[in-house]
Amino acid sequence: MKPSSFLHNSLIVIGGASLDILHFAGRTERSAGGSGLYTSLAAHRMGRRVTMIAPRPSPVPPELELADERLDWRGVAFPPEELPTFEIAHLGNGQTKYLNIWWRAEKYLSLDYVPDDLPEGLVYCIPMIDTQHQVEFLRHFKSLGRVIACGTHQGAVNQQLEAVRESLSLVDFFFCNEDEARGIFGTLDRARTAAGKTLFITRGAQGVRVIQGEYATDVAGVWVDELDPTGAGDTFCGTTLALLAEGAHPVMAARYGVVAAAEMVTKIGPDALFNAPPVTGQDARVEIDLEQIKNIASFIRGISEVTAYDFVGEYFPEVGSPQALDYFFTATLQQFGFWSEQDGRYFEPMIASINGRKLKGSDYLWATYYRMMNEQADLLSPAGHAALDAATLETFYRADDASNPLSVFDERLKLAQTYGRDLQTLGLTPAEIIERANASNKPLQTFLAFLDYLGGYKEDPLRKKSALLAIILQQRPEKFLRESGDELVPPIVDYHIQRSCLRIGLVKVVDRDLRERLERREVLLPAEEWAIREAVYRAMNELQQVSGCSMGALDKFFFDNRHRCPEMSEPDCASCPIDAVCAHQKSLFQPVIRTTFY
Repeated sequence: MKPSSFLHNSLIVIGGASLDILHFAGRTERSAGGSGLYTSLAAHRMGRRVTMIAPRPSPVPPELELADERLDWRGVAFPPEELPTFEIAHLGNGQTKYLNIWWRAEKYLSLDYVPDDLPEGLVYCIPMIDTQHQVEFLRHFKSLGRVIACGTHQGAVNQQLEAVRESLSLVDFFFCNEDEARGIFGTLDRARTAAGKTLFITRGAQGVRVIQGEYATDVAGVWVDELDPTGAGDTFCGTTLALLAEGAHPVMAARYGVVAAAEMVTKIGPDALFNAPPVTGQDARVEIDLEQIKNIASFIRGISEVTAYDFVGEYFPEVGSPQALDYFFTATLQQFGFWSEQDGRYFEPMIASINGRKLKGSDYLWATYYRMMNEQADLLSPAGHAALDAATLETFYRADDASNPLSVFDERLKLAQTYGRDLQTLGLTPAEIIERANASNKPLQTFLAFLDYLGGYKEDPLRKKSALLAIILQQRPEKFLRESGDELVPPIVDYHIQRSCLRIGLVKVVDRDLRERLERREVLLPAEEWAIREAVYRAMNELQQVSGCSMGALDKFFFDNRHRCPEMSEPDCASCPIDAVCAHQKSLFQPVIRTTFY
């Protein structure tokens, strides 16, 4: 996987257009169609420049003129009457029957007609009637060092399964539906990818499953009144690919893809793809307060406490240490879960002693990895982490009383091992990731995209630990990660930032039941936690842009604020620099949910 080779504003789609006859809801319509066309228009809608490699009718029929205006359509000219045509009956609930298929111009879709002067960017190859034909395209672009993606279809899975599996092995991003996934893997739960690859399995109204290696995330569907489901899967694909090319986390890209596909089925043909980009639904139970964000932003600009931290100190590597990168990569992936639960409620923060000194949460964790670095530094390497066993890791996690105070130890061990194995499979080290990121024109986005393939980082769609690692590597005196003026570090949404955003009023919980459960510090459902955390993410992103303060500076300010606005005692408002503009929602508390994200 080479994120720097697909983080471009361009997308190349192999596959083109058709003119379709659609039967649905007691009516018949003629419409522009084609997997390549839907994918291309969906990506263009999200702001990508799209080059569509496909036979191009001359003259272009009226049904295709809007698409032709928007796309860089390259391919051999042919008579419009040779356009492929699909006659499709939509039976409702996503069920489709192909009544007639005239392939016609696919004979003109070959490597002989691929121009040499293609722009940089990710290459997507549509499902083809002959999957071996698709494989030829994939092999060609892989040999050129391109990042590649493709989809499949049920006929190919039924009749050309080995070729489908070869295409899956070649690509970096693979798209299929639930039935096709069962045909490839046997069951949905057995679907897996190699490290550095991502699989998207569409499930109709149920949404999408995103699989990164062995880690799966289900993205919920959006319920709409279906009119014409033609092209819904291709719309998901094009939207998702466009956001991946922008540097989005695969799960966040899929969330937009789901919304775009749902919107697609409410209109005829590709009509929806000529509208403004889709907006993901936001939970109505939680809101951000833009006015309060402006108030806080204007106030904190002149506060001396709002400065970035250099991550130099007692439990950090010395400046110039050859172990620094391995230390920060391995320790940061464990920065989560520093609290305990009792009777379904938050009980207390984690505090334990090392060498007679009481340390809380993340400070304790830094100390354990500092000990590992000094006593057995080889364990911090990819090979060392891949081979970690429970007894060894627990030895370094032990406090003075011989206990292991860090929660969910089995999960921590699994994340450490997966991190090491993913790096080994990809043939990378932390130093090589930094080198490749710094060599790209988008060092931060390239760096974050690499982390999307490493255990301990890839699981969180909001990238809390990835963003934390980014500011560490930017702010250390060594300046490991190059800063680019047009790239903003995403919000680092941890416990302290969530608690602060709720209490100072950047985020408002308007649902009374949810608010009361936050006040009682009760364990929440994942969807409830997401609603709050996603709102905090948006609020902090807005605060960074309005205030002009870096995320590193904001993160340090709110992290230090834990002393003034703590978990277990009354807030000390008199010592808080932003007390004058705080909403003083002191009874609110961060979401309580067990996660490896933060």
